[in-house]
Amino acid sequence: SGKTTFVLRKADPGFTDEIFSDNDRFLPSYGITFVAPNGKPLEIPFVDDRIVDGQPPGFTSRRMVLDHFLYEKVQAGSYADIRLHANVVAINKTNDGYTVQYRQKGTESMLSISCSLLIGADGDKGISRKTLLQDSRLSKTGAVGVRTYYKGVSGMHHKNFIELHFRKGMLPGYLWIFPLPDGWANVGITMLSGQVRKNKVNLKDLLLSTIDDAPHLKQRFANASAVDKIQGWGLPMGIGKHSVSGEHFMLVGDAAQLIDPFTGEGIGNALFSGMLAAEAAVKSLEVGRFDAAFLQQYYDDILFSRIGKELQLSYTMQKLVRYPWLFNFVVNKAKKSPMLQNTMSSMFADLDMRTLLRKPSFYWKILTNQ
Repeated sequence: SGKTTFVLRKADPGFTDEIFSDNDRFLPSYGITFVAPNGKPLEIPFVDDRIVDGQPPGFTSRRMVLDHFLYEKVQAGSYADIRLHANVVAINKTNDGYTVQYRQKGTESMLSISCSLLIGADGDKGISRKTLLQDSRLSKTGAVGVRTYYKGVSGMHHKNFIELHFRKGMLPGYLWIFPLPDGWANVGITMLSGQVRKNKVNLKDLLLSTIDDAPHLKQRFANASAVDKIQGWGLPMGIGKHSVSGEHFMLVGDAAQLIDPFTGEGIGNALFSGMLAAEAAVKSLEVGRFDAAFLQQYYDDILFSRIGKELQLSYTMQKLVRYPWLFNFVVNKAKKSPMLQNTMSSMFADLDMRTLLRKPSFYWKILTNQ
């Protein structure tokens, strides 16, 4: 989404130039299609002022492709000492920071690295989050999702719009279809963890049954075939400001619980928090301070001043979208309200998301179809 391209462009404008010139691995996306529970679609193109140097604010790719692209950039420079096939088994506090213990594949001996500042970027189930941060708000994963890759899905938008299908029974979750290069598509479904547990939902079965049962989807998947197994993972939703650093450490991405609770998008906030953590690390090393108060000032406070209200608002919107009639109403209104269309587009394209939703005048304009 927009945060991803912003961070990559800031790191090196050549990164996005390479991405948007490589349609074999990356597909530029120019908008979003929302499908309400009543089956009515709403196509919203990204607004023109989000297009930078002819490049749209978003793109799609397979996750393995994006990760390898980033890995190649690190490998080509002098940014890091990379340890491949290494499994971290313990993080131990020292007087000067931390010692990370790990095992290299093919060896029995324990190896270690010591540091003054540790940045945990190892995800929802990683050892960093469990070891470093004792916060009850981070104890449970907010949502879960599963996805697979299909080939041959028909009816894709000619400008590669991503699709979010909000279906009764899974709200505020949804089924997504993201077009990919070479006729592939990323297809998946997400729901709140509490709903899954309470109703004993098998998400893999629900994904397949939704494709078979929804008439507008069944027709599009008639000649499609899955090219990968269905895989799932936890989605740690952010619900507002919380601690993401402490003595000698910072957490970023899923390890810091930063997934947007309305859109379910996590890569943008992961890269954005990584960028801010890098900037905080530079300041920390310059002055030789690694204490919790310093890192909170230069990382936590800056991060949540940018995305804190956004996460809180998304959490509120997530609760509202649980009602099918309300979402149908929003889509019907959006068809007549350019202002609402612009805001829904900005959820994915704009770095400063949904600022309009804080203004009472915005709701009046929606109701009066302005």
